[in-house]
Amino acid sequence: MKLKHAIVAALALLSLSGCTTYYKVADPVSGKSYYTTSVDQNKSGVTKLVDARTGSKVTIQNSEVTEISKDEYNAAKAAK
Repeated sequence: MKLKHAIVAALALLSLSGCTTYYKVADPVSGKSYYTTSVDQNKSGVTKLVDARTGSKVTIQNSEVTEISKDEYNAAKAAK
């Protein structure tokens, strides 16, 4: 859990630097992946985001958050 918090804190610091950060958020239970520029993860591990492909608000109990490139983000967003 401490590692997840450290990763989230590092990603939050990067997002404050003024440039956009792109994320792939995977739900290991359903196997679905979501793409976003903003991830909110609370202390209990719940992750909230808005999926760039659908515009839907998504809440995931356990997730894997990975920072990706702008090109990967744009390609995934276009692949509806």
